Amino acid sequence: MALKKGEQFALFELDTPEAAPAVTEPLQPSLFDPIGDEEPEQGQSDAEPDGEPSESATPDGNAEDAELDASEQLDDVVSVTTTLPPAGESADGHAVIVTAAGTYTPSGHVLTGPVDSVEKLDKLIRWAALAPLGAPAQIWVVGIDACEMLGWIIDPGNEDDVDDMEVLRTRAAEELTGVLQAALTPMLTAGWELRGDPGHVVHLSRTTGKFTSMVDIVIEPYVWTYWNKDFGWGNRVGDMGILGSPTAGTYLPDDDLPAAQELGRRLAWCAQHLGVLPGPTPARTGAAVLDKIKRERTRSGKGIVVTAAGPVPPLDGEHRGDLEPAVGWTRVPDPEEFDDATVLVSIDQRAAYLASAGMLEFGYGKPRHLRAEDAMDAAEAVKTPFGLWRVTLPAGNMLALPDKLPLPHPHMLADQPVQTWITSVSLDAFCAPVADGGIGAELDDLDITEAWVYPEQGRALDKWAKILREARKVAVDTNDAAIKRFLGACYKGYIGRMVNPDMWTAKQMQHHHQPLWRAAIIAHCRWRGRRVAMRIARETGRWPLRTVTDSWVYPLPDRIDVADDSDALGKMTLEKRAALTDDLVAALTEARDTHEINLAIKAVFADDDEGNN
Repeated sequence: MALKKGEQFALFELDTPEAAPAVTEPLQPSLFDPIGDEEPEQGQSDAEPDGEPSESATPDGNAEDAELDASEQLDDVVSVTTTLPPAGESADGHAVIVTAAGTYTPSGHVLTGPVDSVEKLDKLIRWAALAPLGAPAQIWVVGIDACEMLGWIIDPGNEDDVDDMEVLRTRAAEELTGVLQAALTPMLTAGWELRGDPGHVVHLSRTTGKFTSMVDIVIEPYVWTYWNKDFGWGNRVGDMGILGSPTAGTYLPDDDLPAAQELGRRLAWCAQHLGVLPGPTPARTGAAVLDKIKRERTRSGKGIVVTAAGPVPPLDGEHRGDLEPAVGWTRVPDPEEFDDATVLVSIDQRAAYLASAGMLEFGYGKPRHLRAEDAMDAAEAVKTPFGLWRVTLPAGNMLALPDKLPLPHPHMLADQPVQTWITSVSLDAFCAPVADGGIGAELDDLDITEAWVYPEQGRALDKWAKILREARKVAVDTNDAAIKRFLGACYKGYIGRMVNPDMWTAKQMQHHHQPLWRAAIIAHCRWRGRRVAMRIARETGRWPLRTVTDSWVYPLPDRIDVADDSDALGKMTLEKRAALTDDLVAALTEARDTHEINLAIKAVFADDDEGNN
């Protein structure tokens, strides 16, 4: 963020409360969150994605509270990169960025000078009167120097002090909580309340009359202290949501002002294309997008509105782990498969989970438990109702299935039948012909003994998927690697966390607990991948060596391309490519087991195996 020559930051004028601040033009009201002059109905509240008390859409600051001077706005903001557009103003009025040099709107306008005390931070928040946008209003503190001004400094040591980064993270997080609890005392005395323990995000709320306003303070230098396999951004170091990833080269620039500018661009992008501010995790951002849609549909009375959780119903007979696990399979190849092969490629379904989420019909409401003939009658309906079915999967060796593909379902065994629960997606898949990824079963062959079926079903995630799909296209078309990665984390994180009730404990968040929706999405992606593998085998005579989730690895000659021409979601795209050197061929043909095959493939691709689901 470059200042014009001679431009100076405004300072806080604490002794001149009558001075009116210069602010940016107000935004137009959101479709979902009234702002500006629009008053909420008496007692109105807006659901808040973190599952805490509701937030008022009416800002609690006003001109009488204004004790800050803002500097003249900048006319021009120099972009961090020439390949990406500058920030728009979609996040202005909803977020403020604080650096050691001063404070800014996300679009780059200068607001105030340095915030060098917690008392001034309190005044900034009250004066800014930020409105929520799918998530509470946000104050982003960028750079360690800005933290030092506020007294928010920790010294947990460094990576050389510990053998496990998790030990360092835990130590840092505990120290940060203690520092913040002590430093925030002036704000708590002034009427703010903490929602949960403070950490890299400080959740604050303040109640005035019947309304509660909320603000989240995100401390950028300490985001790395947050790490949790169940609730965070995964177990990869440095994958930090909207901030990007150091390992992927998408984190903010090192210098504070360019970092603030790039952060502002990302906040504005998120507000413009998703209609929400980024949540404290990508999964929460995905939830916020869906909640915006839910509020719009509730007001209009049009579209599917799901208001209750959909936990796994009580099942007779134990089910092993995930109802619909993602596939993971490897085989030892025959040497002749490499006779004319020159490359090893990995193809991957493009945004597979997002594609399936937008096209599937999901069940909701209170499910009915059916047994015996009633369950069979439901399965034989013209349209299979959404639900769970207890079936007997035949032994794989008893079926005419290709031996160079995994079995059609991870619960299947080669040498014996298995009784298990499957979703309606898998029920349809088993009835599909072998050439289409199924086993060509009749319903009688599956011996359906029980079912849980839902009274209502529909494309509950269609608009959610459309918003994310269109946003992803913009990121891809503009080569915006940071945003593309963040969007992938949003939909994968949200769908992944549908299964975990602890993620959605607050009453207004429980409708996000939908483990059967997640199971159906995984089953659909798995079936689609198998269908593609069967088509590739028919057309080319080539079979995969390995599959993980929705990616498939093939040895091929240069003349054969197994990726799809279409750029639609769910279609196969070339993910990785490596030359089949003599050493690699030897490693693959001389491998004693699938473990050695996996090691060889991982080494040549030198990348993770998550896929682009």
